[in-house]
Amino acid sequence: MSKLKQSPPVTAMLLAAGFGRRMRPLTDQVPKPLLPVAGKPLIEHALERLADIGVQRVVINLGYLGSKIRQQLGSGARWGLDIQYSVEREEEPLETAGGILKAMPLLGDSPFLVVNGDVWCDFDLSQWASRPLPEDCPGRLLMVPNPPHNPEGDFGIEKGLLSGTAKPRCTFAGLSWLRGETLTEYPHRRECFGLGEVFTFNEDKLQAELYQGDWCDVGTPERLERLHRRLTGEN
Repeated sequence: MSKLKQSPPVTAMLLAAGFGRRMRPLTDQVPKPLLPVAGKPLIEHALERLADIGVQRVVINLGYLGSKIRQQLGSGARWGLDIQYSVEREEEPLETAGGILKAMPLLGDSPFLVVNGDVWCDFDLSQWASRPLPEDCPGRLLMVPNPPHNPEGDFGIEKGLLSGTAKPRCTFAGLSWLRGETLTEYPHRRECFGLGEVFTFNEDKLQAELYQGDWCDVGTPERLERLHRRLTGEN
């Protein structure tokens, strides 16, 4: 993997193209990233956090009901961001890694943040902005303790690196900082594929850290409601 000049992340990609099938009927007419939580669409919480750490440009992939996301967010000027859109086929999203590969012309040459559009997390991303990736490190992943819906976890962490064998296992939080080459040089890349296999291919090279703070994968209406109550203090 080629060596790149290091700098804090100024570009981020928000993954927002999925169908949100487990959220139905809420997502019959509204894409999951636009579902409201604590008074604003879920994706706007992520945009605010990105703007707070100095991210300047955000690329959002659009698939299912993507035009509604573009209409809601516009150019990003209200957050001081430049939002650009990578449009996929509405009926067949490209999955996480495929979506990032399609958006590579918009992401530039420097490492970029990747944030799942259906995740809420209070992790302070400025911690990453102040710690550049080491040379030749393919990326950095945030991990969390396993939630009830993923009891077996995804990976372990050993000496600060992602491990397929280390115990205990933990769950990928949907937040990462990646070099573009991690995807463009992945030998099994194709049009539609997920980030999980790219991470597995780069075990023992990707940095990983466990975060014990507030995190929620908003995958069902029940989780969305619990997150709303937690953030608003409602019983």
